[in-house]
Order: sequence, then C-alpha cells, then structure tokens
Amino acid sequence: MKDKGVWLENRCLGSTTVGPRGQVVIPVNARKEMGIDAGTTLLVFKSFHGQGLVLLKVDAIEQMLAMVSERLTDFEKLVKDYKSPKATRGKERAD
Repeated sequence: MKDKGVWLENRCLGSTTVGPRGQVVIPVNARKEMGIDAGTTLLVFKSFHGQGLVLLKVDAIEQMLAMVSERLTDFEKLVKDYKSPKATRGKERAD
C-alpha cells in the first residue's frame, strides 16, 4: 500500500458495463494496479446513498480488522491503567 491513506486516493481506474447476466468485467489496468487475479475474493458494498457499489478485497478487510483489533487492545490497556487504584485522580500521568 502506498503512503496515501486508504480513503484519500480516489480516482477512476476504467469503466465497465453490466452484461445480460448481471456480470461486470474489472478493467485490466484496475486488476493490475490492485493485484486482483482470478480467484481473488471481493466483497461488494452498497455506497453513495444506494447509487453505487464498492468492491473490497477480503485480504484488505482482514488487514484492516487486524489493525483495528490491535488499536482496541491498546485502548483497552490504557483504560484499565487509568481505572486502576494506583492511578491518582487530578494529576496528569507522565507515560
């Protein structure tokens, strides 16, 4: 992943048309840039007030969940530290 934030880099990677069986082809430049190969699992989300779709690779969602889980563990520890009887009220802690 590049230095830019996940949600900050919005740009068009091509266009496609829905076929008679409801299928779409992901443009080749999008597949190359995003590392989407045959067999890659994508989750489809409704977005833009029901006017659009967002495709996300399952691997990317797993990575995001791992990061969120790690941060939640950090916050949980922080809350427990401040709730402990050793913490003095009214004084700033120097951690």
